[in-house]
Amino acid sequence: MKITNAMLLAAGLGTRMRPITNRMPKPLVPIAGKPMIDYVLDTLAEAGVERAVVNVHHFAEQMEAHLAGYRGLEILISDERAQLMNSGGGLVKGLKLLDRTPAFVMNADLFWIGDDRAEKSNLALLGDFFEPAHMDMVLLCVPLERTTGHNGKKDFSLGADGRLKRYEDGDPNAVVYAGAITLMPELFDDAPEDAFNLNIYFDRAIASGRLYGVVMTGQWLTVGTPEAIGEAEETIRRFGHSGDGA
Repeated sequence: MKITNAMLLAAGLGTRMRPITNRMPKPLVPIAGKPMIDYVLDTLAEAGVERAVVNVHHFAEQMEAHLAGYRGLEILISDERAQLMNSGGGLVKGLKLLDRTPAFVMNADLFWIGDDRAEKSNLALLGDFFEPAHMDMVLLCVPLERTTGHNGKKDFSLGADGRLKRYEDGDPNAVVYAGAITLMPELFDDAPEDAFNLNIYFDRAIASGRLYGVVMTGQWLTVGTPEAIGEAEETIRRFGHSGDGA
């Protein structure tokens, strides 16, 4: 399935990244010389995405100035200066700026490297697996051993048919949610207008058997604290990437 729209969740306060985020938004923190959000934007552009909505709140002016200079795709701003909308509310507000076709949803501070060595990119895997007739969402997932900077928490268990359920201790099919989703905007036609957590829709989809996952290739990186920057940069060097072409 060809997907040309995306939503990036980028409005968080980045409190665990202080003191760095006392002067800039977390998505602009440089990793190996490149702002975190640019790894995500480049991934979207390489997958054929043509337009992306990015929500802004913390140091919104810095975000807007940086995004205005990005040339890989069209970027629309979902302004949350007045009120942070949490993951679900921010997604619903941002999707209203796009049409009703399928969309990727990504966190602006989580990214991966190494899928360029695989037959399909991770976003191609997500798009090709998605079948809206019997799936609400497809989540990109990763085994814990292929994460960098993660806290060790396991999020879901992945069934042989691709269905996801919440992880329970001891389940051998544990995966970590890698911060990327494929979905149809119509999923949120009944959503509240105020702030809410996207986990509500994850749990609803699990209950109806319509939450699916696909395992990514490569290495997944999350940079939650200043101390994690060095670990992420070492992983990027190990994979032979650099900030100007990751």
